[in-house]
Parts: sequence; structure tokens; C-alpha cells
Amino acid sequence: MMEYIYERIYSIGRNSVTMTRTTVTDDHVIYEFAPDMDAVRTVQPGDSLEVHTRDSLDGDVQTEADLVSEVPEEVNAATGPIAVAGATPGDVLAVTIEDIRLREDRGRVLVMPGFGLQQGDERTDAPRTRITEIEDGSLRFNDREIEVDPLIGTIGVAPAETSYSTLVPHDHGGNLDTSDVSAGATVYFPVFQPGGLLAMGDSKAAMADGEVCGTGVEIGTEIDVTVDHVPDPAVSLDRPVVETETAWKTIASAETIEEACEAANRDLCRLLERAEGFDFTDAYMFSSLVGDLEVSQVVDPLLTVRNAVPKERLNNPLVE
Repeated sequence: MMEYIYERIYSIGRNSVTMTRTTVTDDHVIYEFAPDMDAVRTVQPGDSLEVHTRDSLDGDVQTEADLVSEVPEEVNAATGPIAVAGATPGDVLAVTIEDIRLREDRGRVLVMPGFGLQQGDERTDAPRTRITEIEDGSLRFNDREIEVDPLIGTIGVAPAETSYSTLVPHDHGGNLDTSDVSAGATVYFPVFQPGGLLAMGDSKAAMADGEVCGTGVEIGTEIDVTVDHVPDPAVSLDRPVVETETAWKTIASAETIEEACEAANRDLCRLLERAEGFDFTDAYMFSSLVGDLEVSQVVDPLLTVRNAVPKERLNNPLVE
């Protein structure tokens, strides 16, 4: 396993600022988020990392002749785990995503038998692979051009008790397939185990909400993140929360959309209680006026939604 430190030099006027960034390569990955994972690296709160990730199929699909007849037993390799010193159960781990760079000049979109929203439709021709060439910030699907907009599909921490495949989203994060988990966002995770034990992978060059065919444009990436932890947060988290430039969004996964919506809304009501001084019922009513339910994905073993509220309607709920 190769891990190294390198320096980036930024020029600001006549001055130079040196920032040290730890690189974590994809020589060590996991296919399961487990409570007892061993950290491949321990970093300090506030450290900046460059995390290299594989595509979700480990490089096995390179041409349109490479067909996948079923979801592989090992899929969505997540680089890590990375421990954050001082993070203890009950804390919140904060992961700020600064940049996602593509490591390949092509991605792949797949349909696999028995997987995806239209798996039961006789017109769905599976398996099928489409290779998307990428150039100058755009990718081509057949003869259509689509803007590259990278995101992280699988990101999470060690769970409290049960182990989960990297294909599965749950309270620890995992295969959230949420389009907001992209550059400029901060994702907050409940810490269940010492160090948090963060891992990430399964990036997409582009993906719409829902991920309806079962994949986005699967691709390897380099991800710049800064990790931190919030000790004794003002409100504890049961599941991930994402902060974008304009909104706070609670994220929940469950066996049905209704159950996922209920959990995401319940989490949002708790944030509104803490930050805005409502009781639960007023928070519930207020969320019905300002909180938008959004679908993340509908194809994984559990379904994922988010409940979004604009920042002007919700102060930072994690700080006093």
C-alpha cells in the first residue's frame, strides 16, 4: 500500500501558501462497512486528504463488449478506512468535499439483469454496457452530450453493530447515491466507533436523482476532502446530513420510500427543534411549509431520500 504526503503551492499575490495534503491511494479498499474495521490511516481533525478511488466495477468494464450479467459479489470498492484522531461515539464526523477529479477519459453506464427500476419490463435489454467518452468537461452518451458533474456514490463510516455491504445505504452512510455529495458540500456522519473510520468510492461522472437504471457514469476519481469532527454536537445525529451552499438536507434509507421519507422528515424536525426553538409538532408543521423531499436513489437494497430546507429557514443545528 502506497501512502504519501505531498505539498501544493498556491500563489496569492507576492505570497505563497503551502498546504500539506495526505494522499490515500486505492491500494486498500473495503467492500463492507463493519463495526470492527482496522484503519489504514489515522489523520488529525482539520487534515486535508486526496483520496483515490476505483470505479465501482474495479476496472473490469472497459468496452461495450464487457457485459455484467449480475451485480458482482464485491462492488463499490471504498478507499479506506481512515480514522480521525479524537472522534468518539456520539460525536459528528464532518467531511468537506473540495474537489472531485476524474482519473479516466471514459466512464461506463450499465444495465444488469434483475437490477434497476425497469428490471421487470420485457423491453429492457439486459445486460448492456455503454462507454461514455469524456473530453473538455462533457461526456457523450451515444450522440448526446452531457455535462460532467462528479459525485461520490458510496461514502460512510463504521456502523454501530451490523455490517453492511458497500452496495447498501444505511444510518452509517454507505451507498447513498446522492447527487448532493459533490464538490462544495459537507457531509456529516454520526460517529459510532472510535475514529469514525471513513471510507469512500463508487464515484460518478454524472448521475441524475434516482439512479434509475442502477448506475450513473461509473468512473475512478481523485477526491480532495477535509475531515473534522464535532465533539458533543448541539444535536446528535442518527443518520447523515449534507450541507450544500444553499440548504441543509437530512438523508435516510429504508426498505420503502415511505419509511425513508418518514425518517428523513423526523431527522429534519429534530434539527428544527434544536436550531429554531420549536417543539416537535411545530417543527413538523414548519417542515411541511419549507422542507422539500427529494429522491436520491430507488435501486439499491434500501431506498434513499433527503429532506431539504433552505439555510435561511434553518440556522446551523450542530453548534450552540
